[in-house]
Amino acid sequence: MTEENSRRHVHVACAIIERDGLVLSALRSASMNLPLKWEFPGGKIEPGEGREECLRRELVEEMGVQIEVGRALTPATHDYPTFTVTLYPYVCSIVSGEITLHEHSAISWLPAPQMHELDWADADLPVIAEYQQTVLL
Repeated sequence: MTEENSRRHVHVACAIIERDGLVLSALRSASMNLPLKWEFPGGKIEPGEGREECLRRELVEEMGVQIEVGRALTPATHDYPTFTVTLYPYVCSIVSGEITLHEHSAISWLPAPQMHELDWADADLPVIAEYQQTVLL
């Protein structure tokens, strides 16, 4: 098996959560993979689980909130040194609950044009670019 074929490929649903003209970003904790990088909240899609179903489950687990899943953006694949990830982004909104961090170390609410001020995980960068194009037209 070649290195390319043996590389772990993770499929992740992520939420671009909008509120009052701002977008939520979450800081990965120091103990997580890709520590202290900003990302959109979400998580690995389990076998047999739909992407939207995954997002709803993950946001309850990670932040204690119920979300409404809206429009999908283009999936983005990124090769890290030890694994490959494909992100399936959805624009979402919180419908109930207050954010309580169970995995991340911090959150930030920023206007779309200022999102690049944070140190994002590389896989999220094309998602940010597409999102900014859709909201800044």
